[in-house]
Amino acid sequence: MEFKVLKKSKLSKARLGIIKTAYGEVETPALVPVATQAVVKTLTSEEVVQTKTQILIANTYHLHHKPGENIVSKAHGLNKFMNWQRPLMTDSGGFQVFSLGFGRDFQVGKVLKYFPGKKVAIINYGDTSRFVRITDSGVTFRAPDGRPEFLGPRESMAIQEKLGADIIFAFDECTAPLVSYEYAKKALERTHRWARICAHVHPVKSKQALFGIVQGSRFRELREESAKFINSLGFPGFGIGGDLGGTKADMRIIINWVLPHLDYEKPRHLLGIGYLEDVEDIVKLGIDTFDCTVPTHYARRGTAFVESGKLDLNKSVFLKDSKPLDKNCLCMVCQNYKRNYLTHLIRAGEITGMKLLTFHNLYFFNTFVEKVRDKIKKGKL
Repeated sequence: MEFKVLKKSKLSKARLGIIKTAYGEVETPALVPVATQAVVKTLTSEEVVQTKTQILIANTYHLHHKPGENIVSKAHGLNKFMNWQRPLMTDSGGFQVFSLGFGRDFQVGKVLKYFPGKKVAIINYGDTSRFVRITDSGVTFRAPDGRPEFLGPRESMAIQEKLGADIIFAFDECTAPLVSYEYAKKALERTHRWARICAHVHPVKSKQALFGIVQGSRFRELREESAKFINSLGFPGFGIGGDLGGTKADMRIIINWVLPHLDYEKPRHLLGIGYLEDVEDIVKLGIDTFDCTVPTHYARRGTAFVESGKLDLNKSVFLKDSKPLDKNCLCMVCQNYKRNYLTHLIRAGEITGMKLLTFHNLYFFNTFVEKVRDKIKKGKL
């Protein structure tokens, strides 16, 4: 993998860049849609290309279970297995440490969301999740068949190497936004230990680029310590992971703490963030790529993103609406289908409705990011 900064903004820390891999190039900033099980749900790989998607991220933990990394390896890697002829990332399984653990225990995401006045427990060091067991060696999950299953840095690297994506991530502990300073510090020590192991076992001449992940929760001291340590290990790129505070404002502050301590000439990926209202903010801070389930997740639940906001096509009012989803959108859905028909499909529970909204949302998001790149190019961002 190669990365080059092509233009630096004079108005912010935004930059235009290009990532070159064996499977092609990615113009940055770029959205990285999520293909959890080697598929963007409801779409073929060929259709995903038509949404202007440049790169995807697949899920190591889930692909380990279905179909298994050996099956993928025998098919000559994920790209050939899923007929995706563009760049590809895989995560490390570290997010599942959170999502299947404390995230599941407390029903929280990477940015804390709760009703004012609601009491939220703080996770202290020594606290354990009901669903995963985390030690200095790695994490024991409850496998889909109920058996205990261990995943550590060496296991994660072995799986990702067999999956064969262009960009892979070091195994880490993604923390919940409820952790105490004590817990965050211990989790950071584990993440740094695991990062060193991942860097050590990753083949020097591998075609896969291994990105290190910065952790440290909402604590400035820990975030800066992590950024400096991960930067010192010589990774060709970086992920910014873990919980990102209680609000979107906190998220921006945390990113500002981290980026000055990372090699400017290497790409920075923000893990699990990408609402439309976030995109310009994170790009102005210097983020190059970011993965998010929002466009696809919302589509399958009947929500279309348009210039004026969001449309909930579960509502019967749209059955009388013969306009396209967005009059300015050039995607094949907006060119060929109307809101009334799409609403009918969604309300009838038809898979085609989910498919068409997924296509539109991805095209709409990628077009939005395309316009952000154009703003940087023209000196407007």
